[in-house]
Amino acid sequence: MATSTQQLPVAVIGAGPVGLAAAAHLVERGIAPLVLEAGDKAGAAVRAWGHVRLFSTWGEVVDPAAGKLLAPTGWTRPDPAAYPSGGEWAKQYLQPLADALGDRVRTGATVTGVSRAGRDRIVDADRERQPFVVHVEHADGREERILARAVIDASGTWATAGPAGGSGLPALGEKAAADRITYRVPDLGNPAVRARYAGRRTAVIGSGASAFTALAYLAELADSENGTGTHAVWILRRGISGSTFGGGTADQLPARGALGLAAKAAVEKGHADAVTGFRTEAFERDADGRLVLRGEDGRRLDPVDEVIVLTGFRPDLSFLDELRLGLDERLQAPVALAPLIDPNQHSCGTVHPHGHRALSHPEQGVYLVGMKSYGRAPTFLAMTGYEQVRSVAAALAGDLDAADRVELTLPETGVCGGAGLFDTADSPQTDTGGCCAAPEPRLVQLAAPKHRS
Repeated sequence: MATSTQQLPVAVIGAGPVGLAAAAHLVERGIAPLVLEAGDKAGAAVRAWGHVRLFSTWGEVVDPAAGKLLAPTGWTRPDPAAYPSGGEWAKQYLQPLADALGDRVRTGATVTGVSRAGRDRIVDADRERQPFVVHVEHADGREERILARAVIDASGTWATAGPAGGSGLPALGEKAAADRITYRVPDLGNPAVRARYAGRRTAVIGSGASAFTALAYLAELADSENGTGTHAVWILRRGISGSTFGGGTADQLPARGALGLAAKAAVEKGHADAVTGFRTEAFERDADGRLVLRGEDGRRLDPVDEVIVLTGFRPDLSFLDELRLGLDERLQAPVALAPLIDPNQHSCGTVHPHGHRALSHPEQGVYLVGMKSYGRAPTFLAMTGYEQVRSVAAALAGDLDAADRVELTLPETGVCGGAGLFDTADSPQTDTGGCCAAPEPRLVQLAAPKHRS
């Protein structure tokens, strides 16, 4: 990159945990960051799921460089062994960190496009010598053009949830059924939200930690004084096996393992029925306005009152369209990173730490980090993002020795299955493929649902 661009800031898109950590590492390296956050506060996406408790401890979700930046401000470090909620993470860490960064963080600033100055996607001539140009729309409607020496996109995937449809597209009638569908874990601590699900039959579509959380919340509601009649229908695209409920006690993140065990308990106690091998094709209405889910195989489920769709998230790449990105055709993740996280190749939740080289693109100086770097893949940890931005900041500072050095050991999930199991209804687990040997299949005996009047 030309010397004339070195005095420009590094544009960091998103003031979430990884974006703010990137800024802290850049400051530590003597590089000026400019963090652009679409929300009205730092950690806007985290605040949106503030009622959900993390399965990582405080000690695992505070970035080291951020901690150093906060120390002189009088910030009190939370108990490293405690588990914060999303709201606590935002209030006790993300907001103080944004405050410490001061005017290097701008909120209400939505990035609408990124390119090279004077060069669209097609033009080769002198391309790498040009600064990046970032178009921003502010909350008051103002538009701004910002020049940057590099771009770190930590905008995450929260705004682009996956649909209910089993083929990756919205199911027929999904848009029309929006009044009864949510794509987030509901906050049952909110009386109005609690009333929406109490005594109702709710379909939960998904098989990850968010689905486990929703099932556990609904089971807790069913056991409560005002929750009589609350019942969940858990819709899975594959069958039930020993790995369905996660790593359990073998997971090195105990709270993550406990989520799966709570979901298993919800099923075994009769608070949830598991429907396997079901790919949603359409939503229909019965005479009472309740939703009937129709599968691609023609099956129709009994009517439900509400649907919680938790099928993962997708990256929004629209504002990066003028950049030359190297993305995997399946995951929409950087091509060098994709083989490490592709569930078609393995189902191990643990991913080796990686840095700037795995995150690089043909367009030099652009990095997708955090959840966005994983594209459509699951199992991302904040610790992974912190290691990513540590490496990227070192690379931008020219310290390739530090950038290439691994400074993190990630916890094992306790789950490791064969290739291609994440979206297959009846495939047996094998010991071929993947990152480690798979366990023998173990069917989970599900209790009959309790009688409901």
